[in-house]
Amino acid sequence: MLQDSFSYTVEQFADLQILRYRVPGFENLPLRRKQLIYYLSQAALEGRDILFDQNGKYNLQIRRLLEAVYIHFKGDRTNEQFFALEVYLKRVWFANGIHHHYACDKFVPAFTSDYLEEVVNSLPEEVLPLEEGETCQAMCDKLFPVIFDPSVMPKRVNQSDGEDLVLTSAANYYEGITQQEAEAFYAAQKKADDQEPVMYGMNSRLVKENGHVYEQVWKVGGMYSSAIEKIISWLQKAEDVAENDAQREVIRLLIEFYRTGDLKLFDAYSIAWLKDTDSLVDFVNGFIESYGDPLGMKASWESIVNFKDMEATHRTETISSNAQWFEDHSPVDARFKKTEVKGVSAKVITAAILAGDLYPSTAIGINLPNSNWIRSVHGSKSVTIGNLTDAYNKAARGNGFREEFVYSETERQLLEKYADITDDLHTDLHECLGHGSGKLLPGVDPDALKAHGSTIEEARADLFGLYYLPDAKMIELGLVPDAEAYKAEYYSYMMNGLMTQLVRIEPGCTVEEAHMRNRQLIACWALEHGQAEHVVEMVNRDGKTYVRINDYAKLRMLFGKLLAEIQRIKSEGDYEAARQLVETYAVQVDPVLHAEVLQRYRSLHLAPYKGFVNPVYTPQTDKEGNITDVHISYSEGYAEQMLRYSRDYSNL
Repeated sequence: MLQDSFSYTVEQFADLQILRYRVPGFENLPLRRKQLIYYLSQAALEGRDILFDQNGKYNLQIRRLLEAVYIHFKGDRTNEQFFALEVYLKRVWFANGIHHHYACDKFVPAFTSDYLEEVVNSLPEEVLPLEEGETCQAMCDKLFPVIFDPSVMPKRVNQSDGEDLVLTSAANYYEGITQQEAEAFYAAQKKADDQEPVMYGMNSRLVKENGHVYEQVWKVGGMYSSAIEKIISWLQKAEDVAENDAQREVIRLLIEFYRTGDLKLFDAYSIAWLKDTDSLVDFVNGFIESYGDPLGMKASWESIVNFKDMEATHRTETISSNAQWFEDHSPVDARFKKTEVKGVSAKVITAAILAGDLYPSTAIGINLPNSNWIRSVHGSKSVTIGNLTDAYNKAARGNGFREEFVYSETERQLLEKYADITDDLHTDLHECLGHGSGKLLPGVDPDALKAHGSTIEEARADLFGLYYLPDAKMIELGLVPDAEAYKAEYYSYMMNGLMTQLVRIEPGCTVEEAHMRNRQLIACWALEHGQAEHVVEMVNRDGKTYVRINDYAKLRMLFGKLLAEIQRIKSEGDYEAARQLVETYAVQVDPVLHAEVLQRYRSLHLAPYKGFVNPVYTPQTDKEGNITDVHISYSEGYAEQMLRYSRDYSNL
C-alpha cells in the first residue's frame, strides 16, 4: 500500500512539470487481469518509435544521437552547454520529437552547434546512430540544420490560413505531396453513396515519387512493420488471458487489422470494441487521433491500458443512460439531432499505462471511435480518466494560481467548493454526450471542414457540456449538489479561454492547437456577443487584468446559441463558415494581454504543461516461468524511464 508521503511531482524543467499517478486497486486484481494488463502494457510500449517517426522524419535519429551524448559523454557535464543539451533532450522525450507537443513550434536549443559537434566527435563511432554507410560528418551535416536552423521544418503542424498546410508542416505523413494533391487523392477514393465509408488515409503515409502518388501503409510487411510485429506478439499473449469472448474478438480483429492494414477491418474492430462494455480491463492501441495531421486525416499512434473505476462509473452511467433526453433538449435545430441515440456507454477508468500520443502528456477523457457512420449506427464509448485528474488536482494544491488570476474571493470560493466536481462533470459531458451528439446531413463528407474540423468538433463537445451544466436535470440526476455549482466551471472556462491558456504560447505566436483554438473561440465569441449586456467583461484592477462574469444565466444562453451554429456548420459541412469562425475568434492573440499574463505566471514559478511517468510492472514467475503475480512500482525517474524505453522498445 502506498504511503501518505507519495509524491506526485517528479521534476520540473523548461515549461514542463513531470508527475506520477497512482493506480489504485491494481494490487487487488485477480492474477489473470494483472497478466492481461501487463501484456497490454507491453504492447503499448512497443509502439513508442512509431509516434516519434510520425512527428518528424529525423526525430528518431536526433533522439538517439542526443541519448548517445547523454549516456557516453565523458567530458565536463556541469557546464551550461551540457545542462542546456540535457534540458533539450528531456523536451524531445516529452514531445516525442523536436517540436513542442502542444504549440507545434520547433524547440530552440540553448546550446550551440559547435558544442554539439565537439561533443559528438568525442564519442566512439560505434555508439552513434549512423545509418548504413553514413559517416559522422554526414550525419551532422544532415541533422544540424534540422536542430539549429529556425527556417528548417519550423512547425510540426501548420494551420495558417492560406498556406499549403502539407508543404509547411514537418509531420511525417506526406512526402513530395502538395495539399491540393493530397486532397484530390482521397477525394477520388470517396463514393457519395457509401453509407459506411472507411476513414481514408488513416493508417498510411502519402508519397509522390516520379510523378506517381501512392500510400505507404502502416502494417506487417509495410511501413513500421518491425514495431507492429512486436505489438502483435504481446496482443497475442493478451488474447490468451482475455476476460471473455467479446474482448478476445476485439484483440483478434485488431491483430488482423495490423497484419493487413485493411480499414474495413479497423471498422469491424472499432464496432466490436465499443460493444464490449462488460470487461473490467480495457485498452486502446493503434492509429487513432488526427490532430497531428494538418489535413485531419492521418492518425497518430497511441495506447492506453486501463480498468474500470466501479464506484466513480455510476456518475457516467447516469449521464449515458439519459443520453436521449439530452439530445432531445439540445438547443440545436431539430434537423441536426439524432432521433435515436444508440450505443452510448461511458465509464470512469483508472489508467494503468500511457503510450504513444498519450504519453507523457495525455488526455483526461476519450470518446471513440472517430468514424462518423459507426457513431451514428452503433454509438460510442466514452471514458474519463479518474486517477489522472486526481493527480493533476493533488499536484496543483496551493500553487498560488487562483490567487493571482481569479477576480475575487467570491469566485475563488466557488472554485474551491465546486471546481473538482464540475471539471470532471464537464469532461464527462464533453466525451460522453458532446462528441456523441448530433448528426451529419445525408451526403455530407465527414472531412468537409478540412483543417478546421478538429477545432469545430472540440468546440461542439465543449459547448454541449457547458450548456447542460446549469440545467435542472443535473440536480435531478444527482450529478451536482446545487444550482450554484456550474458557475465554477463557467468561470474557470472563460478565464482559461480568454487569458490563462496564453501561458502556453510563445510571444509573437498565434494559437495553433485545436483544443486551445476551441476554448478561445468559445470564450471570445461569448465575450463579444454578450458585450451589449455586459455578460462577461475584462476588467483592470491595480494594473492587472481579470475576467468578471456578471450574468451566468445569460452566458448559458450564449453558449446555447453558439452550440446551435457550430452544430449547423458540422451537420451541413459548411467549410467557409467554419473558417470564418475559427479565423475570427480562435487564432489571434492580444500581444499586450499576452505579455501581462506571461509575466504574472512567471512570478509563480509554475510550469504550464504537465505530463506523467508511468508505473513499472514487473512479472513474478515460478521455476517453470509461469507468471504468479505482477508487482507495480512508482519509483522510476523521468530520464531513467525514457532511457529504459529507448533501450527496450526501440523497434524502428
